[in-house]
Amino acid sequence: MMEAEITNATKKGKTVGKKRILQLLLAIALIGGSAYLLKGDVWTFWTWWLLAGVLGLCAIPLTGRLFQGFADKGWIFSKALAIAVTGFFTWFLVSIKLAAFTTLTCVAVVLIFVVCCILLFLHQSRQGIWCMPEGHGDLIFWEEVIFFAAFLMWTYFAGFHPQAYGTEKFMDYGFMEAMMRSTTLPATDLWYSQGKINYYYGGQYFAVFLTKLSVTKVAKTYNLMRTFVAAFAFAMPFSLVYQMVRDRMYGQLTGKKRCVPPIAGLTAGISLSLAGNGHYIVYRWVLPWIQKLQGVESDSGYWFPDATRYIGYNPYREEDRTIHEFPSYSFVLGDLHAHVVNILFVLLLIGILYAWMKKMKAQRLDQVDLRTFAFWKREMLSPYLLLAGLLLGMYQWTNFWDFVIYFVVTGGVVLFGNIVRLGGRIRKILAVTIVQALELLAVSYLVILPFTIQFDSMVDGVGIAKYHSYFYQLLVLWGIPVLLVLVFVVSLLREKLKQVEHKSLYSLMAATDVPDLFALITGLCAVGLILIPELVYVRDIYENGNARANTMFKLTYQAYILFALTMGYGIYRLLIVTRNKLSKVLAGVVLFFLVCTFGYLGNSVKAWFGDVWKVSDYQGLDATTFLEQQVPEDAAAIRWLRANITGSPVVLEAPGDSYTKYERVSAATGLPTVIGWRVHEWLWRSNVADVDFKAEDVRRIYTSTDEDQVKRLLTNYDVSYIFVGSTEREKYGDSLNEALLQSLGTVVFQDETYDTYIIKVDGVN
Repeated sequence: MMEAEITNATKKGKTVGKKRILQLLLAIALIGGSAYLLKGDVWTFWTWWLLAGVLGLCAIPLTGRLFQGFADKGWIFSKALAIAVTGFFTWFLVSIKLAAFTTLTCVAVVLIFVVCCILLFLHQSRQGIWCMPEGHGDLIFWEEVIFFAAFLMWTYFAGFHPQAYGTEKFMDYGFMEAMMRSTTLPATDLWYSQGKINYYYGGQYFAVFLTKLSVTKVAKTYNLMRTFVAAFAFAMPFSLVYQMVRDRMYGQLTGKKRCVPPIAGLTAGISLSLAGNGHYIVYRWVLPWIQKLQGVESDSGYWFPDATRYIGYNPYREEDRTIHEFPSYSFVLGDLHAHVVNILFVLLLIGILYAWMKKMKAQRLDQVDLRTFAFWKREMLSPYLLLAGLLLGMYQWTNFWDFVIYFVVTGGVVLFGNIVRLGGRIRKILAVTIVQALELLAVSYLVILPFTIQFDSMVDGVGIAKYHSYFYQLLVLWGIPVLLVLVFVVSLLREKLKQVEHKSLYSLMAATDVPDLFALITGLCAVGLILIPELVYVRDIYENGNARANTMFKLTYQAYILFALTMGYGIYRLLIVTRNKLSKVLAGVVLFFLVCTFGYLGNSVKAWFGDVWKVSDYQGLDATTFLEQQVPEDAAAIRWLRANITGSPVVLEAPGDSYTKYERVSAATGLPTVIGWRVHEWLWRSNVADVDFKAEDVRRIYTSTDEDQVKRLLTNYDVSYIFVGSTEREKYGDSLNEALLQSLGTVVFQDETYDTYIIKVDGVN
């Protein structure tokens, strides 16, 4: 008997040893592969990957407590939590003028955070609480492999099209450069030198925070930040849905079923970060196939942005053009907007909400006395509630739409949790839920005060939708996930109605497992988000022809994320657990079409990045290479400014329309100019008259022959440098008063080839 046990132990040890060797070889292959693919950029890539790992490891005592019901103790979420907490409190200290926005401040805040986490770990150890992941090393290893591989893939792709040029990249990149130069926040608006940034700059701020913390350069980290977020957008859904399936199938994961949680997690990760929507299936495959059967020749090409500009564009409707983007499109296109960066923190909140719901479901408080101080103290000081409030507050600065959306989602989780744990007593449920909602609002508004007291909202109320999407278009875009949600809800109701004796909301919810309840919330909220723009919209400057665009854009973007999580869990929940054959068949149909949307990535990557199989075509991550490619006449002069000018002196350049090469100087350097992209400043300031007035003043400086007038205007706008290059000559032509301008200062840079030059205005330091 003893010999048999020794033999089994020896075999098990050899198996474990082989597994560790294979894991080591895989890790070496990934690290070596990254060096081969990314070339010189690999050092910045490794720096950010290691930084995320170190921050995550330090945060484990905190996330291990919050995610104590997770097999991995929230390993992937710990990275996001550490970035959110350290980045936010750095911003808070800078905003209330207790610190300067420097690398030293960023490092100091991180060190304080690390010390606090160590103290928490020691406190937990003294109490006999162990919150470190234990016995799930393989899971953490594979999560790290997934994160690293996704990070590497997207970073490699970005190196084929790294230029911060086109769409709104000038704004995103310029925000980052402006904040890199600034020691205060908000930084001076690079397109409105007499004011501060009056927009949701939180997303770009976090990119700059990590840039300063890692002592790297914006030219590379502009691209790295978006690939960093894309990696989290795969790894975090994997971790969450893996845990949800594991919780629901606990005790059933034997034999082949052990592979279900990781497959479900991978499905969620791919659905959220790589897949397209139903438009790709219909217009890439179905319609061309039908036309081919009919003998009709058609253009076989599929342009991937069409999936985001469908309602109002095909067929074209002048009065109602909308936007319905999704993460994969964002990651390919390369804009670093706030809603993109905020995916990282949205997924963090969703993970926290699931962990919180698990804990609430485990508590039975039906006998609790709401008049006791101990109860309210425990409820109000709940780390889940406080952290959710902090994140919701942060959304008001990163992407305000997410604050509204996820306040509702958080409210749904709190309400459902209270219904279950308070025994179905309506008065208690309402009392506790209302108080918790008020605390969430109070915390969220309090922590973000340094932003809101300086911010002028551009929202002009809510309007009733005058136009509506064609039903077939909604079906094309959202038919797949909505079908899954409907099947899931009906199947769940059928199951629970058979199980409970007393048919009531409480009994149904009490009989429902936490993963099912959570998927129900995410699915129903997602359906609501796609319906709202059909009813109402938020009014802004795009009222004429694009009234619903921004509302639909921001709401359906989050609907896509919630749907991805719901499908990742719901499909396998129906296939494996549900006994109803029709539900299984429909789940299989949804899975088939979902897998078909995965082809969107290959199509968009080829269209945007080119032949990524040719490693030799890799250009690198430098976002400023657009200078030599798009504005070669001004490239040397702009690089001179980048290399020689410190601080944020005003550099005058010709203003122009949004989405053009105008403002290439301010965008590439972060140095403020008097007035920039017209539509953007109109949106941010809600004062088109002031924008046009400043543009006219700039015209006078460049064209007037009245020396006194030009000097007065230069003084009024505190102009330090005057840039004369391609767009100035394009805009003002023969009216350009070059002789007068040069007499007002010293030419500090002259490009002999293109006649571009920079004047330092006399009398300005």
